[in-house]
Amino acid sequence: VQLVESGGGLVQPGGSLRLSCVASGFTFSSYPMSWYRQAPGKERELVARITNAGGVTNYADSVKGRFTISRDNAKNTVSLQMNSLKPEDTAVYYCKVTKGRVYWGQGTQVTVSS
Repeated sequence: VQLVESGGGLVQPGGSLRLSCVASGFTFSSYPMSWYRQAPGKERELVARITNAGGVTNYADSVKGRFTISRDNAKNTVSLQMNSLKPEDTAVYYCKVTKGRVYWGQGTQVTVSS
């Protein structure tokens, strides 16, 4: 199993970023996927999850209405569209899959600052 995130960067408050996670080594369309984040000095927290077919999504209260998780099973990709970004969204963002055990990507840094 391999998960590779991309799309992070530095953005001003109110801006947008789109993160992507490309998966390989397993049958992507069979597994729910999640995005987590970890800010400095804080525990890793769930941001959003999506079912294997993409029909059900869930979000942390802190990102509801601003972030959208989606997936393209033909491209083995799960994405996180982040709008109206705030400084408190600054963190390393990880995608995750549980297939027998938990697998994480290497993470992508998102920094929201003026």
